[in-house]
Amino acid sequence: MPSGRLVLRVGAATALIACLVAGAAIGWVRYSASGHEYSADAVPAADVAIVFGAQIYADGTPSPYVQARLQIGQRLLESGRVRALLLTGDNGTPHYDEPTAMRDYLIRRGVPAEKIALDYAGFDTYQSCTRAKRIFGVERAVVVNQDFSMARTIALCRSVGVDAVGVADHGQPHNGVYWKCWIRDQLAATKAAVAMITRPDPTFLGDQETSVRDAIAADPR
Repeated sequence: MPSGRLVLRVGAATALIACLVAGAAIGWVRYSASGHEYSADAVPAADVAIVFGAQIYADGTPSPYVQARLQIGQRLLESGRVRALLLTGDNGTPHYDEPTAMRDYLIRRGVPAEKIALDYAGFDTYQSCTRAKRIFGVERAVVVNQDFSMARTIALCRSVGVDAVGVADHGQPHNGVYWKCWIRDQLAATKAAVAMITRPDPTFLGDQETSVRDAIAADPR
C-alpha cells in the first residue's frame, strides 16, 4: 500500500494542478472579455440586449440580482441603446419559469410586451449565448449580468459568434451572498473554458425563432 507521505504528495500535486488549471481558465476568460465592458450610458448601441436570468422566488418575484439586471435592460431600451430585450433563463419544469417572471416584472414597470422576446431554455450562460446565436439569430448584443459574471458572460457569447459587449450590475451589497456567488463564478470559469473550446450543442435546439426580430421591429406607440 502507498505510504502516507506518497499519498500527501499525490494529493498536493493534484491540488496544484487543479489550481493551475482554474487560474489559467480565469485568466483566459478575463482576457477574452477585456475591453468589452461598458457603463449603461457609454455602451455601443446594438439591436438587442440579452438579460440573463437567475433565482425567482416562489411567489414569482425576481430576486434582487435579477431585478437589477432587468432595470439595466429597461434603461438600455428606454435610452435607445438597444431596440429589444431577450430575456433568457430556466424553465426546466412547469413550476419554475424565469423568463416569464422576468417579462412580467418589466411589463409592470411599463416596458411594452412587444419589445420583449423570451428564451425558455437558457439553462446556463453558455446555453443562453449559443441559443441567442443559433435559435434567435442574434449577431450583436449587449449582455446584462452581475459584475462577478460579466467577464464569463462576454467571453462565452463571443466564443459562439455573438459580437457581445456588456453592462454589469455593480450595485449589490458585498455581503455573504455576494461573495458566495463570486467564488462560485470563479469556479465556473473552468467549465466556461471547456465550453469555449468544445462548443457543445445546448440541451435544446430546434427551429429558428423570429421573436427577437419581431421585437426589434415592433413599434408599440
